[in-house]
This record gives sequence, structure tokens and C-alpha cells, in this order.
Amino acid sequence: MGIASDFVLIVIAGLCGGLLARLLRLPLLVGYVAAGVAVGPYTAGPTVTQLHEIELLAEIGVALLLFSLGLEISLRDLQPVRRIALIGGPIQVVLTAAAGALAGIKGFGMSATEGIWFGAMVAVSSTMVVLRTLSAAGLTSTLASRVMIGLLVIQDLAVIPILIILPQIANLEGALPTVFKAVGIATVFLAAMIVAGTRLLPKLLQRVIVWGSRELFLVAVVAIGVGLGYAAHAAGLSFALGAFVAGMILSESEFSHQALSDVVPLRDIFGLLFFVSVGMLFDPNYVLAHWGAIAGAVLAIFIGKSLIFGFLARAFGYTFMAPWIIGLGLSQIGEFSFVLARSGLGLNAISKNVYDLALTCTILTMALSPIVSSAALPLGRAWRRWRNPAPPLRTIDLPEQGLRDHVVVAGYGRTGRAVAKILRQSGVPLVIVDSNYPLLGDISAAHISGVWGDATREEVLHAAQIPHARVLVITIPDRTSIELIIQHARQLNPSLEIVARAVRDYHIAELRHAGVDSVIQPEFEGGVEMVRQTLARYRYGDSEIHDLVACLRDDLYGSSTPS
Repeated sequence: MGIASDFVLIVIAGLCGGLLARLLRLPLLVGYVAAGVAVGPYTAGPTVTQLHEIELLAEIGVALLLFSLGLEISLRDLQPVRRIALIGGPIQVVLTAAAGALAGIKGFGMSATEGIWFGAMVAVSSTMVVLRTLSAAGLTSTLASRVMIGLLVIQDLAVIPILIILPQIANLEGALPTVFKAVGIATVFLAAMIVAGTRLLPKLLQRVIVWGSRELFLVAVVAIGVGLGYAAHAAGLSFALGAFVAGMILSESEFSHQALSDVVPLRDIFGLLFFVSVGMLFDPNYVLAHWGAIAGAVLAIFIGKSLIFGFLARAFGYTFMAPWIIGLGLSQIGEFSFVLARSGLGLNAISKNVYDLALTCTILTMALSPIVSSAALPLGRAWRRWRNPAPPLRTIDLPEQGLRDHVVVAGYGRTGRAVAKILRQSGVPLVIVDSNYPLLGDISAAHISGVWGDATREEVLHAAQIPHARVLVITIPDRTSIELIIQHARQLNPSLEIVARAVRDYHIAELRHAGVDSVIQPEFEGGVEMVRQTLARYRYGDSEIHDLVACLRDDLYGSSTPS
């Protein structure tokens, strides 16, 4: 059966690896990579024979993942992080490449040329791994995740000059005109793609929807994603980057949610192919023979890249947990390393030993990345407790006489803004707490009292006068932070009523156990209101609608149903 039998073997192995990862409470992609090792050419047992063809199919998985992410994130979402992306992104690539080259030459005995190639390999992070991790955790809309996505886009663009310059290290003057030409072509192509796409693609999808074919709509959506990705590849850009831009173009249309829901199952299957194909490149015998050098290299990569990204985020004004989340989240090596390693080996610019080291480090850092990134918040809090600095506080329009029976809203994202707006219009006194400094201007412009600081700190809650508050509304999505906020708020005010947001359905029981009085799942509540409006148009009575909605809420929330 050829590639068909390989596909079946990969899917079954991926299922087994995913189930094992779930049992061990590990991220799914770790199980997929382990499945790749099991069916790869370096281990006994069933083996995938059409490795190259599977790798080509896996590229579609990367493109579909970025396409689906683009559907969720518009260009407007990246506007607040454009400064660190456009300025800090190139700085990070240069610093990381230089540090990697120095480590390769001094620490692993590479030649100068090999060190430069090795530095370039470790400079770029894994877009696939980072986005999959953020999506699985439901954190694609946070400020730190937007910074990470902005930096990843710049890294993908940096691949173009890197691929041109490295093969011509000895003749940089001759390579520079080619680089400028390639960058110019890329800029013109992306601009044309955005301008033309925003005008033509929504009209195409609208025509398909009028015909009423769900199947044709899915085909049209996938064709747009991979088609524009291939067009970007033909123009000298990354295939995956073109798909990402295509997703962002469609995200501005009214078809983005339907397109996303249709493409997600296809994306997950091809994503499985990618991670299994990564595992198939892993050679356990090489690891056993060089485990000391590999362990040292992997540790140096995680620590070095975390420090560079973390300090960069801090230098651009991101404080509290953001440097830890960004630093550890982007500390792995990316898929680009595979391409560069093969190119360097083919040009005899690097030895087989350097090639194997780079390949192994890439696979291990990608597999371990979800575990490393999950340690960001605990490490950040431990660091702050050890240093115990006086937390920076800045208040906005707090009454001099103090507040009583007010509402404290922790988080001023989209959910927090909606809560604050309605409370203010209702005349209920409130205080906003948020650690995102750029939002201070928005809070002040809305004429709302606020405190700039981390709501997990007792000092910040004191500044928001939580001991005298009646209700605490927690809109931030991070469950660990929510638990810390609840713990400190309860100590300061045992009679406080707490309302918290649940990102996932299974968070509801966890938050209730942590001491939340009312748990709200915003997406579910939006669906409830849509059902209410729909049934009203079918002449259902108010009492019938109320009873049906109450049953739906009981199924989700149990005994603590929001009224």
C-alpha cells in the first residue's frame, strides 16, 4: 500500500502515544514524538518506509496550524506588540545566533564556520510547538502570547536572509544585494496579498455559502490556506508564513469562525503527522553514545534562549510574569533547524557530528518545550518571593475617603472591559487591577478607578481595598493565578463574594473547589443568549425559554448555576 500503510501506522502509533501521554499527564505532542521514535528507522518493530513523503505531508500540518491561528488572531491583535516584534525580534535573532555560535565554538569544539551555522539553527524557535501549546492551554489571546506570536512572525521572516547569507559566508558583500532583493520582494508580495485578499477572498467565500454546500466551503477554506501558502513559497517566503497571513486576512471577515471550526479536525490530523515525523528523525543510539554533550547542549539552549527572550521582554517594558512566560515559552529550537542542518551538510559546511547534535537537540527541545513552558509561572513566583521586592504600584482615580462595598475586577481584557463598562453604567463602584502597563491609559480614559500591579500579590489587593470590597470578579484566564488571588483575597476578606471566569469546562469544578462562589464560562453564556434569541423568534414563551436555559446551565455548572 506504500504511503497509505505508513499513514495508518502513524495514526495508530500517534493514538497510542497520545493515550500514554494523557495517562502520564504530559502534553499530547510529547506522546506523538515518542510514537515517531517507535515507528522510526532507528528502532525495532513496525517502521515507516516512505519517510520523505511523510515529511512533505507534515509540512501541510504546519501550514494548517498557522492558518487556523491566523483565523483567531487579526492584525489588530498584534498592534499592541508591534514595537517588541519589529525592533526586539531582529535583536533577538542576532543575539541568539551569536550566543549559539560562541557556545558551539568554545563549548563543543566546532570550527568557526560550523559555529555560525549552529548559532543560526538555534536562533529560531518552533512556531508549531509554541502555537500548539498556547492553543491547548486556551491562552492565544493573552498579552504574553501575542508577544510570542509577534516574535515568531519576525523569526519566520528572518529565515529568508539567513538562508541566503549562510551559504555565502566567505562572500558577504556578494550576498547582501540578494538579501535586499529578497526582502523587497517579500514586502511587496505580503502587502499585495493582504490588500487583494481582504477584497477578494470574503467575496469568494460568500459566493460558496450562497450555494449552500458545506463540503465546498471546507474545500475553499483549505484551498485558500494552502494556496496562498504555496504562493508565498514561490515568492521566496515560508510556506507556513503565507498560510498564517491567509488566516489573518480571513479573520477580518464574518466567515472566520465557521472556517476555523471546519479546518480544525484536518489541522489536528496533519499536525499529528508533523510531530510523529519529528520523532522518526530521533536516533536513540546517537543519544546513548553522546548523552553528556547532548544534555549539556539542551540545557544551555533552554537557559540561554530563556534569558535572552526574558531580558528582551523586560527591556521593552513587560513585567511581572510576562518575561518568564515569553522566555521559557520560546526557548526551544524550531523546525527551521531541520532545513538549515540539511543545507549545511549538503554544502559540507558542517560535519555529520554537528548535524546529528543539532538534529537531536531540536527534537529534544521541541518535545520538552511544553513541560518547560509550564514551569514559567511557578519559577516566576518563586523568584519574586526570593527577591521579595516592593511591588510597583500605581493607582488611578482612587477616592481619597476609600471605598466600601465595591467590586474589584482582576483583569482588563475583553471580558474585564465588558464587566467594567456595565458596572460603571449601573453606578456600582469598582476598581480595576491589571499588571499590563499599557492598559493604564485605557482605564484612565474610561474614568474608572484602577491599580497597576499583579493581583496575586497581597499588597496589590490591599491597594484595591479588597478588605472592604463586596465582590471580586476574576476575568484572567490563568487557573494558577486565580487560585493565588482567591487565597490572598479570602485571607484579607473572608466574607468576600468571588466570581471567576473558566476558560475550559473542566475548570469549573476546580475553581469551585478553590473557593469561587460563582463560575462563569463566557463562551457557553454567549451560546445561551443566542439560544434565547433564537427561541424567542419561534414564539416560545419566556417561561419555556427560562426552563430550557436553566436545564442547560444545570448540566454545565451543577448546583452552582449562575442566575
